[in-house]
Amino acid sequence: MKGNEKLSEIFNQNPYMAVIMVDKDGKVTFINETYSKVLRLPPEKVLGRSITAITPTTQTAKVLRTGKAVTAYNWNINGHQMIGCALPMFEGDELVGCFAYSISLNIWDSKTLFERLIAENNMLKEVAHKYHTAKYEFEDLVGIDMSFLNAKSLAQQIAQQPQTRVLITGETGTGKELFAQAIHNASPRANCPFVRVNCAAIPENLLEAELFGYETGAYTGAKKGGRMGKFELANNGTIFLDEIGELPLAMQSKLLVVLQEKELERIGGDRPIKLDVRVISATNRNLPKMVENGLFREDLYYRLNVVQVEVPALRNRQADIYLLTEYILEKLNQRLGTEIPRISREVSEILQKHHWPGNVRELENVLERAVSLAFMEKTEILDKKHFDFLCRKSTVPYPVGKKSLKMMVQESEEKIISRMLEENGFDKVLTAEALDIDLSSLYRKLKKYKMMTN
Repeated sequence: MKGNEKLSEIFNQNPYMAVIMVDKDGKVTFINETYSKVLRLPPEKVLGRSITAITPTTQTAKVLRTGKAVTAYNWNINGHQMIGCALPMFEGDELVGCFAYSISLNIWDSKTLFERLIAENNMLKEVAHKYHTAKYEFEDLVGIDMSFLNAKSLAQQIAQQPQTRVLITGETGTGKELFAQAIHNASPRANCPFVRVNCAAIPENLLEAELFGYETGAYTGAKKGGRMGKFELANNGTIFLDEIGELPLAMQSKLLVVLQEKELERIGGDRPIKLDVRVISATNRNLPKMVENGLFREDLYYRLNVVQVEVPALRNRQADIYLLTEYILEKLNQRLGTEIPRISREVSEILQKHHWPGNVRELENVLERAVSLAFMEKTEILDKKHFDFLCRKSTVPYPVGKKSLKMMVQESEEKIISRMLEENGFDKVLTAEALDIDLSSLYRKLKKYKMMTN
């Protein structure tokens, strides 16, 4: 390991702290003088060897197996009574080793030192999970519409039941992930990971590895040492399965087994890994209809849909549009460094009349564009001229006449996709992100409506 001389300089200064590091295979890569004396072995007899061959009762093996810290355990060896801590070391999501230290109980200030090391351990765990956190809380869910308040109230109640699975339904852009994050942050699992998985964005041939992980040599291209899957990363916390309706049938069967057994096996693995994970899923699709058509497993649907929270569309929340506009403007001004806190009465009427097919996400995008235009003009109020692009959209008539609902929906979808393509300079990646669909879905729709562009 690089930097061993520096580590020796740091950790050899304290004769009461025994420190050792191992790689992901359990081979010792560093040992300080105190640990060497406790073992009664010179460093050259330890480095490069398996830690379990040296100390069979070591907790580092458990850390390497589970990816979780083991703290405040008693460790008695060769007449030394110590308190030990073993911490996983990560590079991104990949477990790369373990850092273990033990403190002698013979020193008078061991309690103070132990408390400081526990604090450091908590800090390290916080860093390890920084990419798997939920930032939104229930106070971020703004609205006074009764249907919205009912959904929010149900979500607040179910948050207190950390084992209960939740299915969040609603159109694209309504804020389903915000609800999921708020549920996690209001639950007893709030201090544990919140791991998001977009089921539509992961290629089918990689889904199993992403969700359940794999061992060394599981398949061609698998990383040495294996990798933890999203479920393992979420252990003790929450996993959010977004766009669950896009999950292939074969994967649905494997997910069902994991939910039933509350354990998984990595690809290429031969041992079960116990799970304590809350599952929150979300979809904008009609899952009961998909069940009828054989596209979604009925047993999985009932496993996921223990409690359903339906987030209403923005066009059905007329009372919330102005309230949301004020809230979003405040956030935009903070983020963009602008000072444009108000909209004119005419703009308020425009926003009320718009159909909002993209829901709250569309409102955010519309306001950000208007704020950018107003900022360039050095004005402090959003006026009609800053929403000309929205006014032009609103004049597009909705299909009427003797047409089926399916045909009307398709015509509306085609108009929306065409409009978003134009707004994003015909960049398909940006357009897919703006529509909150995966790129492959956008390509299918472009082909369907004969809108393919270079």
